[in-house]
Amino acid sequence: MVQLDRYSVSDVINRGGTFLGSARFPAFREEAVRQVCVENMRKHDLDALVVIGGDGSYMGAKRLTEMGFPCIGLPGTIDNDVAGTDYTIGYFTALETVVEAIDRLRDTSSSHQRISIVEVMGRHCGDLTLAAAIAGGCEFIVLPEVDFKKEDLVEEIKAGIAKGKKHAIVAITELVCDVDELAHYIETETGRETRATVLGHIQRGGSPVAYDRILASRMGAYSIELLQQGYGGRCVGIQNEKLVHHDIIDAIE
Repeated sequence: MVQLDRYSVSDVINRGGTFLGSARFPAFREEAVRQVCVENMRKHDLDALVVIGGDGSYMGAKRLTEMGFPCIGLPGTIDNDVAGTDYTIGYFTALETVVEAIDRLRDTSSSHQRISIVEVMGRHCGDLTLAAAIAGGCEFIVLPEVDFKKEDLVEEIKAGIAKGKKHAIVAITELVCDVDELAHYIETETGRETRATVLGHIQRGGSPVAYDRILASRMGAYSIELLQQGYGGRCVGIQNEKLVHHDIIDAIE
């Protein structure tokens, strides 16, 4: 156990990642494991817990609250797929990273008259891909929320080529399909050199942009206010630029 105070967070607002650390802990689903957690926190005179994460973290916070230890959940993921909030902490920083990568890919795609496929994180949510594609001026967007047929994409690409288009960027959310296989298919069908780029975990790092810094600061302060007012089992969000809070169960269902 490391004791933190206000000096512990000095000069960290500009740093990426989290000095607190992050990990999955499936055993936390077991009540006996959660009971040990509660006992340890009480042994160290902790009064409440603020949990940063997604649905799994939220459910853990709800279960601890039901055991008499108040918790508040904050939405932290680049996927922007947490209910009860318009935006999650980390989303806008990842968006900036992806757009910068798309800009760089466009440089080389234009030079070599090549089609570039860029795979963006998001799991089953296309928010990051959609926003990055719009900001990066991508010609084609493939999202998990929309039915995708590679044949339709090829026809659209061919139509662009017929109009004199020399290069193109295809933004696609991870897990929709194998991007290397898609690149091979497009190149075979169009005759245009096609390359796939998987951005991967680079999207999860880097100095946070101003909006994320402000959002995290506001949500953190608001969570303390809620705890001081006696709330527990709630999650914080931002909707229409106003801070809100919901019951965790309502949010994840």
